Amino acid sequence: MTTRSLEHEEGPNRAAAEAEAIRAAERERLRSLVDKDIERARQLHADDFQLTNPEGATLSKDHYLGAIASGELDYSVFGVDSRIDVRLHGDAGIIRYRSRIEVAFQMQRMPLHRFWHTDLYERRTGRWQVVWSHATRIN
Repeated sequence: MTTRSLEHEEGPNRAAAEAEAIRAAERERLRSLVDKDIERARQLHADDFQLTNPEGATLSKDHYLGAIASGELDYSVFGVDSRIDVRLHGDAGIIRYRSRIEVAFQMQRMPLHRFWHTDLYERRTGRWQVVWSHATRIN
């Protein structure tokens, strides 16, 4: 089975609008994590969400958002440092960008670091949700 891009099927204006909707969802997701707005974060993360962190650990949606809600994981900075590149394929969009993150884990503050992110979004029930997220630390 082949996947055709939205641009091919529906024109460049539709593809550009969908790409911008995914960028906006990602920025809102990051803001919800820093602000500890768990209700909004739950809406932006798919139920089967998985994060692969820079140490190679995989976290489910409940584990990840639970750690933020409890304060075990506390983002003070989670900013986008580059353009968010988007590739669309039907009801899926893959994004890639660089970020800067300052975080405390189990009450231990980690210094500001830069990361590459690659995330998979899917359109589910009419809205974009992140399904997979992977971060790689830039040395």
